[in-house]
Amino acid sequence: MSLLSIIEDCRLNILRTERVSGGDINSAYCLHEENRKYFLKINFASPYKDMFRKETVGLEKLRDNFLLHVPKVIKTGTVNNKQYLLLEWIEGGTPAKYFREEFGAALAGMHKKEQSFFGFEENNFIGSLVQINNKTDSWDKFYCECRILPLAKQLYLSGSFSKEDIALTEKFCNKLQNLFPEEKPALLHGDLWSGNFMCASNGQACIFDPATYYGHREMDLGITKLFGGFDKKFYEAYHSAYPLEKNWEERLPLTQLYPLLVHAVLFGGGYVGSVRNNMKNYI
Repeated sequence: MSLLSIIEDCRLNILRTERVSGGDINSAYCLHEENRKYFLKINFASPYKDMFRKETVGLEKLRDNFLLHVPKVIKTGTVNNKQYLLLEWIEGGTPAKYFREEFGAALAGMHKKEQSFFGFEENNFIGSLVQINNKTDSWDKFYCECRILPLAKQLYLSGSFSKEDIALTEKFCNKLQNLFPEEKPALLHGDLWSGNFMCASNGQACIFDPATYYGHREMDLGITKLFGGFDKKFYEAYHSAYPLEKNWEERLPLTQLYPLLVHAVLFGGGYVGSVRNNMKNYI
């Protein structure tokens, strides 16, 4: 059994295992030792080549730059065509009095640390999709060539986009240079929706499941507002620590286009129409 083989590879003395929710594509478990618990994610080694090694890089980058909590990576490896990622177990807790304010300030602090280029040291994943991270010197070029066009082309190849939709996408990309305020690249979580953070047992925020890259910081803020949004105290604390450029909320459709494209490729349905309507607003 692959789970037992992976536990043996991790060299753990596990007393029992418990299946837990681990997202859309991974099998996930809580592993119980006598006095310690672990979080284990498992998937096929292909077609998601090096997914967990790349996630490890992102988690460690976040741990080095985010003042609150990011799960510690214990081990990653491959056994019998199954890849795995073993993390410390994060016990849930009750939010401390200033949970939201500390969370917003911590994200702002991470974004303040300027990076030297847009992109990342290597491609990685957002969900089950390869995320292209070519090193680029301008945000509009990166957003167009590494985020918008590749996914629009996937929608075309799947039959969800027409030639007219591709033409619309290209027109949209030609407008990008004048739509975003100019800022230095920031380290981003990359997929910071409400399902990718929790309150840890110490009452502080813990972030996980990143799609890390260096990008425009408004991208992280856009995703936080896409599926329900965070508490207003989070945004107030962020803005106080690292003021956002004027009219940032009016640019939310711009920053949300990429995650909407991801959902359109993965799930289709109404997300395809949302992507199309989003771009039409700027043409």
